[in-house]
Amino acid sequence: MPISNEIGQSLPYLRRFSCALNGSQESGDAYVAATLEYLIAEPRAFRRDIPPRMALYHAFLKVWPATCRDDPDYDAALASAVDRKLAALSPQTRQAFLLHTVESFSVAEVAAIMDVGRGRVNSLLARGAGDLARELAARVMIIEDEPIVAMDLEHIVEDLGHQVVGVVRTRRQAVALAAEREPELIVADIQLADGSSGIDAVNEIVGKKGKPVVFVTEHPGIFLGSAGNRPEPVFLL
Repeated sequence: MPISNEIGQSLPYLRRFSCALNGSQESGDAYVAATLEYLIAEPRAFRRDIPPRMALYHAFLKVWPATCRDDPDYDAALASAVDRKLAALSPQTRQAFLLHTVESFSVAEVAAIMDVGRGRVNSLLARGAGDLARELAARVMIIEDEPIVAMDLEHIVEDLGHQVVGVVRTRRQAVALAAEREPELIVADIQLADGSSGIDAVNEIVGKKGKPVVFVTEHPGIFLGSAGNRPEPVFLL
């Protein structure tokens, strides 16, 4: 059976993995394309002793460079905070962590894909979980006009290991504090104390920088009705 028939259904999953590994879909797709070119030139590199999806990922890791930061298209200044911190993990740790947690391969399958022992995979996963938890500790700004809710959110964020750089109540305060403290994550209400909109505040802060945002609101209808005015990436509670 041609390799193309065996790997076609797995390509979307490989694109997802490559995007997470490299920090952008554009860069990720370039490595997927390079993998396909490699398999066309070296069809024997496609392993037949493991399932096709695993063989595809195995070939990909033969092509993927030691670290995406060697990629001339990788721009750390434009990457999100999460992408930069994931990129800070060692290459093998990053591979094992994403293969197991995002792609749902078992430890044994990850070991076969990476050509390492199971003990090594377990060690990489343990290291990755610890390192990622520390690396993903973010500078968080809270936009909330109810003092008790703001206090609860601050405690939750700090208990998760993050640093709260400030709590503000209005759009104007939010924009000013964001310029001063440069938060990496924003937790925001939608209706603010002065009648301003948390959505507008976040849009003014984020612009094209792509900071992740979590809206915490009693009024989800306002958010859902603002489809053309939402920052990205965004999450709603």
